Amino acid sequence: MSAGAGADPDLLDRVFLTRVIEPGDETGGRWVREHGVREVARRLRADGPALPGVSAQRWAGLRARAGRADPHGDLAAAEAAGVRFVCPGTVEWPAQLDDLGAARPLGLWVRGGPDLRMWALRSVAVVGARACTEYGAHMAATLAAGLAERGWVVISGGAYGVDGAAHRGALGAGGATVAVLACGVDRPYPRGHTGLITRIAGQGLVVGELPPGEHPTPSRFILRNRVIAALTRGTVVVEAAHRSGSLVTARAAQRLGRHTMGVPGPATSGLSAGVHELLRGGAALVTDAADVVELVGAMGELAPERRGPVLPTDLLSGPARQVLAALPAGRAAPPSEIARDARTTEDDAIARLYELRALGYVERHDDGWKLTRQAVSSSRAGRPPC
Repeated sequence: MSAGAGADPDLLDRVFLTRVIEPGDETGGRWVREHGVREVARRLRADGPALPGVSAQRWAGLRARAGRADPHGDLAAAEAAGVRFVCPGTVEWPAQLDDLGAARPLGLWVRGGPDLRMWALRSVAVVGARACTEYGAHMAATLAAGLAERGWVVISGGAYGVDGAAHRGALGAGGATVAVLACGVDRPYPRGHTGLITRIAGQGLVVGELPPGEHPTPSRFILRNRVIAALTRGTVVVEAAHRSGSLVTARAAQRLGRHTMGVPGPATSGLSAGVHELLRGGAALVTDAADVVELVGAMGELAPERRGPVLPTDLLSGPARQVLAALPAGRAAPPSEIARDARTTEDDAIARLYELRALGYVERHDDGWKLTRQAVSSSRAGRPPC
């Protein structure tokens, strides 16, 4: 949106409120819902009675903020940085954010070319520990790359650790990714990810609730997570300790009725303890992108069946396997003994033994039959005998 003098009054009032009301403030959200943006902005600018639900001290603090707000200046700074402001109800607004109710963002500052609403329709959040292990970084990057290859948008928070690995995995696969920041989208945070976030803005989207120049705080990181959860079809947690902020994202996703998933790790790792607790609480266990898509995708997008390797003996008929199992190890046995232990007739046992001989499993010794040396060694290694 342009910063010109003819800017939409509703847009200007919403931009004004992003300077005054903190993200996720449900009291402010109820004011907007019950009184409208224009009236809330007017009351904060005017020296009149306070809106309901706040103390006199807090109202004074909001009024002090309102006195310093400059929506025209914010829109001009945003325009200079290639940032637009997306309002609820406009074409680009992702309607799923309305599920947040009174905690819905007043609007979103968006940096990057693609349409946010369209990208969010087919998106998955991949979040996790900042101080992740090599395993966590590998799993996050692999999952994100797999999702990107399947046409899904990967959304994360732009932080160190799992977030950064997820963004890089999606970008490395030539896919789409969105970073949701807890600060102004014109000033990348953390500083060490300036290059990564700039690259995301060039190929994807960088999104935030706070106006240009705003800095992150611990509470803003936590409140940012509800936006990640609401934007996406599901949230995958890769490594998280018991007090990890990524668990806040997962619990928000659960409350919103989104799919919640976790990647298991070593039982001895404190960085996986939070994920394991999430799994015990009903989150779905996933190990790759196919597992994720089976949950969040359309009907019929199923993950491949998981099974162990096919052993040569799996290809034998049931009766032949019974006869093979009846042969004693280390010595030859007569057909009568083999038939008895295989619970079949002697004629049937002999017929099966000749089948097994053709496949290299047994050999004849005078009037008896014995397992071949190759059959014994290959059965231990899972290889065919010949």
